[in-house]
Amino acid sequence: MRLLAFAVRRLAEAAVLLVLLSAAVFAATAVLPGDAVSAVAGVDATAAQRAETRTELGLDRPVTERYADWVAGAIRGDLGRGFVGERSVADVLATRLPNSLLLAALTLAVTAPLAVLLGLWTGLRGGVADRVVSTSAQILAAVPEFVIAALFVAVLAVWLELLPRVSVIPLGGTPLDVPHALVLPVLTLSAVGLAVATRLLRVSVADTAATPYCEAARLNGVRGVRLAVRHILPNAAGPAVQALTLTTGALVGSAVVVENVFDYPGIGRELQLAVAARDVPMVQGIATALVAVMLGVLLLGDLCTRLLGARERHGR
Repeated sequence: MRLLAFAVRRLAEAAVLLVLLSAAVFAATAVLPGDAVSAVAGVDATAAQRAETRTELGLDRPVTERYADWVAGAIRGDLGRGFVGERSVADVLATRLPNSLLLAALTLAVTAPLAVLLGLWTGLRGGVADRVVSTSAQILAAVPEFVIAALFVAVLAVWLELLPRVSVIPLGGTPLDVPHALVLPVLTLSAVGLAVATRLLRVSVADTAATPYCEAARLNGVRGVRLAVRHILPNAAGPAVQALTLTTGALVGSAVVVENVFDYPGIGRELQLAVAARDVPMVQGIATALVAVMLGVLLLGDLCTRLLGARERHGR
């Protein structure tokens, strides 16, 4: 019952936060210089044509009124249509979001086990290995995503000619139809995620290893793999979940950059194009969807951490 009450409370908080963030996104798009009129009417349109287009798009109405209409439509499941090309926002999300989720899933599948292994190794061994891995992770975390992507392209695509420079997907196909096109984006995001997760997990493992519980296990002769599997991992599971949750959050922002670098047909690529065109309905729908996904990940992470904490207390 306590877990259910916690879940309901966190879900309510997430819903309120989603509304506030959607309003912030709408306000941000309203204050951006320029609007979608030039993209729709054309740069050579007369003042009268521009005014007519602005009225047709509803951009002559107050921002609060437009946002209220958008919220009312979103509640009904109607996210509207983009100004440029009049594409349905819901259709774009249904087409592009799965591609981004696939990229995120593959990245986590690579990042999570490596981060756990490196976190255990550096957190338990210390010394030179810890300093080398921690320093490398810190440097990698400081390097912009597009620089990491450029290095991978230079080495694997240009120099060795092993992979394509961009992620070209056949029209009507999915990224799984050309799996080699996923390699460079996944490698880039994995490097970013690994840098974040390893540092967080290393701290968690080191703190857990220093607890009286683990010290007592060492005094009883428990060492090496047995200590890690039976005592370190179970007690570090909660912080590990939080670390991976935060890593997922970092990947959301990184994915927008990486998708544009590799021209990957994901939701981040669509967001960049919508922002450039000042396509407010598309920006609003995509940004709100990304926020909802992130809040869902955070909520799931909180629930897992809570559940693991309850089991740990019960086990003791």
